[in-house]
Amino acid sequence: MHVHQKLARSIIVSSLVLLSVPTAFAGDSTPAVSAPVVAAVAEAKSSEYVKPDIKHGSYGKVNIVVPLTSDDKGIQGMKLRNIANGLKAVESWKGKLNVTVVLYAKGVTLLKNPDEQIQKKLDDLKKEGVQIKVCDNTLREQGIDFHNLYHVSDADIVPSGFAEVAYLQAKKHFVVDPVN
Repeated sequence: MHVHQKLARSIIVSSLVLLSVPTAFAGDSTPAVSAPVVAAVAEAKSSEYVKPDIKHGSYGKVNIVVPLTSDDKGIQGMKLRNIANGLKAVESWKGKLNVTVVLYAKGVTLLKNPDEQIQKKLDDLKKEGVQIKVCDNTLREQGIDFHNLYHVSDADIVPSGFAEVAYLQAKKHFVVDPVN
């Protein structure tokens, strides 16, 4: 079966040029690819995954703090995905993951006019009990009114994001910084 999957992927990838739409601009040699072709290639790549027979004990209760200081949308999205994946994994292994995300410095941009996809991720994480904390020092230094941030109230503000990470660590929260 594995050989057939590789062959199917090769055929799909090789067919990209044949199935592509002609380019719109003269001199542009990059072929446009239709959405079904892209989806087929993505499925072919993901079809190589084989679920392992994992032997693992219960996670139990795990407390983590995730500092977010970047304004890079890719890093912000990756951290949110890591948190969501961690919540699912710990729950499926009979545990409870308590997560506090601390936004400071440029990380506060996550909550400035987030697109619908980020709003959904944030809403879903909050439904799972994830707490989002925002640094007051950052708000003051950057002249930001917290009322203009996505779903932030007085209760979400901490005096210092940097100090909050250390404070939570002292209270037995493990610092997890999945993407730097």
